[in-house]
Amino acid sequence: MRVALVQLTVTDDPAENLPETLAFLRIAAEGGADLVLTPECTNMLSSSREHQRATLRHEDDDPTLAAIRAEAKALGIWVLIGSLGLLTQDADGRFANRSFLIGPEGEIAARYDKIHMFDVNVTETEVYRESAAYRPGAQAVVADIPLAKIGMTVCYDLRFPHLFRRLAQGGAQILTVPAAFNHLTGAAHWEVLLRARAIETGCFILAPAQTGFHPESAGKGRNTYGHSLAIAPWGEVLVDAGTDPGVTFVDLDLTEVEKARGRVPSLSHDRSFDGP
Repeated sequence: MRVALVQLTVTDDPAENLPETLAFLRIAAEGGADLVLTPECTNMLSSSREHQRATLRHEDDDPTLAAIRAEAKALGIWVLIGSLGLLTQDADGRFANRSFLIGPEGEIAARYDKIHMFDVNVTETEVYRESAAYRPGAQAVVADIPLAKIGMTVCYDLRFPHLFRRLAQGGAQILTVPAAFNHLTGAAHWEVLLRARAIETGCFILAPAQTGFHPESAGKGRNTYGHSLAIAPWGEVLVDAGTDPGVTFVDLDLTEVEKARGRVPSLSHDRSFDGP
């Protein structure tokens, strides 16, 4: 199967971001991709809760979701929307960070709400409290589609290997890790964590990323690391997209999953233990 990783540099304006995303989907389809993946926060990145509250939409009327569903149908391809920020009905007003797997008829084949929230002090001045704006999901998801069995995660989930192990033991052959990884932690940890998750699970890892500086209307902004990666089940880096927005192709042979697991069958070697 041929896969395309879409790397984006979104702003805090979904209407401004959408045309480039759709253009990259068309390039991916023209290049023969069966499955196209976009990063976390495909619709927008913003540090302003007020701006998010005024700009985000519910799933049923989100224009980015509707447009990508229509484009997937027009192109006849599968699309993994890394995630969209969406309004919810939660009483506390928090948003959802939701990944979607869209089928070639434009249908929503699977949804996954990011489970682990990025509440981190990267430096004394760079502080993130994702849980203040987004409510965590509670359900792991493996989508069984004609192309492959796909386990869905988002960004900070990468640091929780038990989730990846559960997905692999649940049948996943491919694990998706769409991200808007911080530029500092990305340089230190992005590749090594992705390779570790691939090696531990014997899965292909597909990790489309946001990249560069993301301007905001309030004059702020943030930097993301880029380097969308595809990792083989034995841990090799198959492609690295670098730091420019665009489309990167990779061909996957799913027989490599069983080969890797046959060489080191650790997924079947769990043992219970006591302590600490």
